Amino acid sequence: MSDSNTSDFINPSTFILLGISGLEAAHVWISIPFCTMYATALLGNCTILFIVKKEPSLHEPMYYFLCMLAVTDLVLSTSFVPKTLSIFWFNSREISFSGCLTQMYFINCFTAMESGILVAMAFDRYVAICHPLRHSTILKYCMVAKITLAVVLRGSLIMLPYPILARQWPYCRTNIIPHTYCKHITVVSLSCADFSISSYYGAPVTFFVTILDIFLISVSYVLIFRAIFKLRTKDARLKVFGTCGAHLLSILAFYIPDLFSSIMYRFGPFVPLPVLILNSNMHLLASPVLHPIIYGVRTKQIRDRLLLLFTHKRT
Repeated sequence: MSDSNTSDFINPSTFILLGISGLEAAHVWISIPFCTMYATALLGNCTILFIVKKEPSLHEPMYYFLCMLAVTDLVLSTSFVPKTLSIFWFNSREISFSGCLTQMYFINCFTAMESGILVAMAFDRYVAICHPLRHSTILKYCMVAKITLAVVLRGSLIMLPYPILARQWPYCRTNIIPHTYCKHITVVSLSCADFSISSYYGAPVTFFVTILDIFLISVSYVLIFRAIFKLRTKDARLKVFGTCGAHLLSILAFYIPDLFSSIMYRFGPFVPLPVLILNSNMHLLASPVLHPIIYGVRTKQIRDRLLLLFTHKRT
């Protein structure tokens, strides 16, 4: 009988997402902040894309990278929030095996892309502040296109082994995932095979994405701050530093939740499962929600264009 039960779960056709285990009775209430944050992310990032497209003065490398960030945030949030809300509202817990792996890939891929875009934006700020006269010659449209291609290829290729490896394992324990989405480690832990190769692959991924990107951003800002402190007047220093404010806040909005989530999972056995699941979701939702707010408030050109848009509509 055990053999029959085991064979039922080898390469299952579907997985069952439980949502937030232990808080099923509160799913409807928990859905309210999820829905609000997702709507904010959609509205904010679509507004950023609309304003940059309509305003010719914003057709510059900095705002092209910002549009890339907005598109990445839209795809990242859409890859898991609608399914999470369907679990909360309609108890729609089933997800196909292929759909689960696709969701896993999209979340990992676009998280890596977002990190790469923040590096590209740091490079743009470095050139603009340290080599202002050469900014237009260094960051030409072809260079922006090459950077974009490099960011997309790195994120796409470096995360590809995760779903490929996950597809190889036999799943003979259960097809129930105690989460709101197909998180890689949660899915492969259901396998009855030795999946240590997936864990080993995580080390170079962490290095070539998170650690390398943080290092490059840090180097950029060390050079930027050195150039700022060489300016003679305090007003000039504050003015130049102000051009980096939005990007610095975006970096914090992305990496701090990521760091906090990693720390939480390190202490996984001592942290209640609902807290881990909520933290994992907030980690992915934080940057899509905060980035358009940060750039809408901190960037004068976007703020002015947004005010003009609302004023024109009222008139």
